[in-house]
Amino acid sequence: MNWKSLFTPGANISPDEARDFMAEHQLGEYQLLDVRQLNEYEQGHIPGSMLIPVRELTERMGELDRTKPTFVY
Repeated sequence: MNWKSLFTPGANISPDEARDFMAEHQLGEYQLLDVRQLNEYEQGHIPGSMLIPVRELTERMGELDRTKPTFVY
């Protein structure tokens, strides 16, 4: 399965649009998903984000709430 198909329908938005959305909503109303590797996450990540490396994504999709908007980086 192509991991991108896990997020359809989806849209690409700019960093400014994501910041605006996050400023207007509380963290519990959306999810931040960091798909980088652990060492990259440990070096720095957006506060409140969840780490699921892209290679583990298909096996760990159950950890995400599909009813919430999800920002993936």
